[in-house]
Amino acid sequence: MHEFTLWAPKVEKVSVKVGDLVYPMSGPDDRGSWQATVNEADNGSDYAFLLDDDPTPYPDPRSPWQPGGVQGPSRLYDQNAFSWTDAEWHAPPLASGIIYELHVGTFTPGGTLESAIERLEYLEGLGVTHVELMPVAEFPGDHGWGYDGVDLFAVRQLYGGPDGLKRFVNAAHLRGLAVILDVVYNHFGPVGNYTGKYGPYLTALHWTPWGDAVNFEGAGSDEVRRFFCDNALMWLRDYHVDGLRLDAVHAFVDRSAVHFLEQLSAEVERLSTTLGRKLVLIAESDLNNPILVMAREAHGYGLDAQWSDDFHHALFTVLHNEPGKGYYSDFGSLASLAKALRCVFVYDGAYSRYRRRSHGRPVTGLSAYRFLGFIQNHDQIGNRATGDRLEHIVGMNRTKVAAGLVLTAPFVPLLFEGEEFAASTPFLYFAHHDDPQMAKSVSEGRRREFAAFGWSPDEIPDPEKRETFERSKLDWSEIHEGYHAEMLDWYRKLIHLRHTLPSLNDGDLGHIAVAFDEDHRWLTMGRGLIKVLCNLGNSPAEFENPEHLPLLLASRNGVQMIEDKVLLPPDALAILSGETP
Repeated sequence: MHEFTLWAPKVEKVSVKVGDLVYPMSGPDDRGSWQATVNEADNGSDYAFLLDDDPTPYPDPRSPWQPGGVQGPSRLYDQNAFSWTDAEWHAPPLASGIIYELHVGTFTPGGTLESAIERLEYLEGLGVTHVELMPVAEFPGDHGWGYDGVDLFAVRQLYGGPDGLKRFVNAAHLRGLAVILDVVYNHFGPVGNYTGKYGPYLTALHWTPWGDAVNFEGAGSDEVRRFFCDNALMWLRDYHVDGLRLDAVHAFVDRSAVHFLEQLSAEVERLSTTLGRKLVLIAESDLNNPILVMAREAHGYGLDAQWSDDFHHALFTVLHNEPGKGYYSDFGSLASLAKALRCVFVYDGAYSRYRRRSHGRPVTGLSAYRFLGFIQNHDQIGNRATGDRLEHIVGMNRTKVAAGLVLTAPFVPLLFEGEEFAASTPFLYFAHHDDPQMAKSVSEGRRREFAAFGWSPDEIPDPEKRETFERSKLDWSEIHEGYHAEMLDWYRKLIHLRHTLPSLNDGDLGHIAVAFDEDHRWLTMGRGLIKVLCNLGNSPAEFENPEHLPLLLASRNGVQMIEDKVLLPPDALAILSGETP
């Protein structure tokens, strides 16, 4: 027996089809919900909904399982049937975290959650504390990034389905690794999204890069907000996930008295208290607005952390002069990097030439651990024309410098799969659509996007070809070879220092001292008893060392300690320390 419930205020008649049998649903109630109790339905039963006189069966917007893909029927799934063995699990604090972002399909040759389990021991040995999965909600096609999901409650079948995700999370917890899941609440994918047939999930009153905005504030928005809150709570409660990364929250349009993010953070906090384990919410936002991570008691939204794009942009542009510029045109100086290290946001009310307006507001009274710092992630690699990684662009020495700054900066570090061993494989943009017109549109749109920056069409990998997806898979055979092994050793040493040196575990932005020389291209960062020296110039740089701090770690050979001075070769980073790891 199963009781079906469906919010469908747009229709006048609803039936649920279970197997080959059809059962009328009663309703709607005053909010547009329909109900039916079906004795013949049980866990494992396939079902779909029939709307008005349309003979087409449509999947459940809250489908827990789509074994036949986004166009197939939904399947009932018992969330309580899985045998968990992580009862004593508690996630490490985010403040002491090393986050590792991965794409399930490209992380291993098998491209499944089951095969990803085989690499958890490696991540544990690297010093990772949190594994962040790019979206796993069901999306169309044989391969894709997952940001075009349409069945947000269903784990992608090709990744292993609902049991596959539970096995992965359980195995991660047994290794001492927390799991963060990337979720997309700013739009639905264009293929297989039938929510518009049921109710006003989207609104034409606001526009986003993906089309109509999610309806967080108009008529019917109570149920839409409930849909997304329930989705978040399901991952945290039923799948034992430790946190969510909320994609592009700057695309949310919500002028309600209680913003959706504030509602979500309050509900997650209640669940966290009920479960007795810490749950976290991390936002991606380009608004440069600390309100996201301010406490609700201080009239903020109460999220735990947000990505810091300004730090990435400031660091990347002192390593590489990007042709075409785009948003990088606002950066490029060591002054910007120094400000990002001290203040988080470079644009904290300052005028942005790229945006042609003032942007952001200052971060005041907040820990640096409210922000994630990175030099590589899926966007910053995959949204490049050829998916080239940092080492492909700036070389080994500068990539080591970048890693050193990310892992000694005050922010919570985030790494992207393969960066720790300078993976030779790119991470390309890839998607797959059965509809030839949609596939053509995606491929041509990608070529047009980069034609404006001088790329010829034949230089842009076709996202619709399986070869593009296959080329993005990590090659694990190279991690013990040559410069790959050298980079992996560098990352391991940096992460070890991050975990063991008290001065690198101080989130007080007021305790950071930064100095730089724009002409000679050097920068220093002081964090307590730790001093980080960075030379991006063409000549050796000389630094004062009156405290006679010993050299703890250097990114390349040739560092000279001469009495109370340090001589650093070009494209090098050194860490001096009065602390012993």
